[in-house]
Amino acid sequence: MSATGQPVIVLKEGSSESRGRETQRNNIAAAKLIAEVVRTSLGPRGMDKMLVDSMGDVTITNDGATMLKELDIQHPAAKMMVEISKATDNEVGDGTTSAVVVAGALLQKAEELIDKEVHPVVIVDGYLRAAEKAQKILEDIAEKVDPTSRADLLNVANTSMLTKLVNEDSPHLAGIVVDAILMITEKADKGMKADIDNVKVEKKPGGAITDTQLIRGMVLDKEVVHSGMPKRIAEAKIALINSPLEIEKTEFSAEIRINDPTQMQQFMDEETSILKGMADKVKEAGANVVICQKGVDDLAQHFLAKSGILTVRRVKESDMSKLAKATGARMVTNLDDLTGKDLGYAKLVEERKLEDDKWVFIEGCKNPKAVTILVRGGTQRIVDEAERALHDALMVTKDVVELPAVVSGGGAPEEEVACQLRAWAQKLYGREQLAALKFADAMESVPMTLAENAGMDPIDTQVDLRARHGKDGKWFGVDVMNGKVGDMYAKSIVEPLAVKLQILRAATEAASMILRIDDVIAASKMKAPPTPPGGGGMGGMPPM
Repeated sequence: MSATGQPVIVLKEGSSESRGRETQRNNIAAAKLIAEVVRTSLGPRGMDKMLVDSMGDVTITNDGATMLKELDIQHPAAKMMVEISKATDNEVGDGTTSAVVVAGALLQKAEELIDKEVHPVVIVDGYLRAAEKAQKILEDIAEKVDPTSRADLLNVANTSMLTKLVNEDSPHLAGIVVDAILMITEKADKGMKADIDNVKVEKKPGGAITDTQLIRGMVLDKEVVHSGMPKRIAEAKIALINSPLEIEKTEFSAEIRINDPTQMQQFMDEETSILKGMADKVKEAGANVVICQKGVDDLAQHFLAKSGILTVRRVKESDMSKLAKATGARMVTNLDDLTGKDLGYAKLVEERKLEDDKWVFIEGCKNPKAVTILVRGGTQRIVDEAERALHDALMVTKDVVELPAVVSGGGAPEEEVACQLRAWAQKLYGREQLAALKFADAMESVPMTLAENAGMDPIDTQVDLRARHGKDGKWFGVDVMNGKVGDMYAKSIVEPLAVKLQILRAATEAASMILRIDDVIAASKMKAPPTPPGGGGMGGMPPM
């Protein structure tokens, strides 16, 4: 009300506002709900979710990021939890479920403090200080590894896949992942660099997951353009052409006037000779395989087939650049420039039938900097989930190549962080100490969730873990396969340090952001324009 007693309206009609403790409770409850959804899918004993979208398409997965991406979430605070899983997926590829579980636990513990009248800003400050300390603890306890050691990378890839649907075949798939990463790894200014984009993952239902293979080269989901061309060429010399093997139409409209029939024939012969010239140029350069990004004219196909040159057309630009990296060829835009130096090499180029489709395989490249993983599996759903598992494994292997440090799995590093944080928090003054202690409790949510999902007793597990970590057993975690507490590092269950640091940062930032909100102002929804009375007339005018 103003001084004159008139109501002051600031917000648009239909807008709603909720503030104070009620808003915080509402936001925290929404975020905790999201954590509850993904919580049961954490770890090797986690369950899968079946998601059915509005079109009836089914996704079966236990990948945190995929689950939350597929869910149609409305609540704004819950959307923040989806964002941290997306960010973690893009940054390090794994740990998406853990990030959401930790963020949910941080909010739950914060709620307990808010109920005891601790101000949210004090909690946030305590959380940020504790997160900084936790990061240092993780960096101190991490074990250094050799980024080129196949054995170390295999352990990391294997651990990542143990939690997935394909865990039975994880040794086979982990070997493929590590070989792929080692092939595309290059030296950078500081250490090593691996670009995941250089590993193409193609999937095709049929066969078993063990039929998944690594191809030292590329697989193109195209067929050979002409039936008269060879379907298999050994010791291939490959030309990558970026221009159409066709007679291009002029940019502007033009007409040709022909006065007698012989001129017509001349015109046709000229077209034929231009196309034959194109095929001859390819042959002169010494190429026996042509991969073309644009179209190939029927006549050009005929001449190429006569020369015994295998040709594929309309290949994606991304595949062309990967082919250049794999085979060592140089992409040519002008056919006149094509020489023997521009050609790439592959041991074998062959068209093969996969289910109902024909695909071209380019294999056995010398030292390829781009490779393909061809994923097979019993059904489309299994192939999709295997692809998601491979993506995570490729990302964690890349993380270790770029930051060669690992910690053990099974919730051991989280328990160690909690243990050291409790000792450190005793030195803090004021209410921040309470927040730091709650942060330590929240870190324990990871081993506790693993234990619950494996059907173990959470209280016994917690007591056992705290006792082990108090006696310098820093790698003791939840061994879910045997249902007890064990030394996870000795069992070769290891995860990249990069993933753990990202989980810590993402969860703390999301929880802090949600805790700072004390007012939610929602604009009114758009209304449809009112229909004129009587339904007739123009623009609300009475009907004539």
